[in-house]
Amino acid sequence: MMRAFLGLMIFVPLIIFAQDKNQTFIDEDSGKKMLTGYCTREAFEDSAFSWWWNSEWEMYEVNDETLAPLKEKMDAITITIVMGTWCSDSRREVPRFYKIIEKLNFPEEKIKLIAVDRDKKTESIDIEELDINFVPTFILYRDGEEIGRIIEAPQESLEIDMANMF
Repeated sequence: MMRAFLGLMIFVPLIIFAQDKNQTFIDEDSGKKMLTGYCTREAFEDSAFSWWWNSEWEMYEVNDETLAPLKEKMDAITITIVMGTWCSDSRREVPRFYKIIEKLNFPEEKIKLIAVDRDKKTESIDIEELDINFVPTFILYRDGEEIGRIIEAPQESLEIDMANMF
């Protein structure tokens, strides 16, 4: 009996949390489906998003040479990404970033992906402390301390800008 109760205590919050991800709404300006709140990469399998996600993913050529020194520096890193599915910069940079992350064998559970509306807000998450003015914003943390941001578009490339944070 106690084992079943403990199992429920662990399992139920996981289900509840999982249901809070990949939420969508219809954008009043465009009439299109948009993501809001916490998301996972699986959200982009939806046909409303997959057309641009897959295009950028396939087209982007990762600079493997730049990634080599990054691989050993990523252990203590966590990443927060704030994006808008309505934003052309997010549509371009976020799939590319995920392609880089995959090449680095970086665990996706160390990435917090947050989708916002056109006002850079989401009803379910208070992101004011992140000080987001433009999307996408990629924030890298080492041991919980922010070490750098890539805002809207990289200065040189996503790989080089990430390497310059170390």
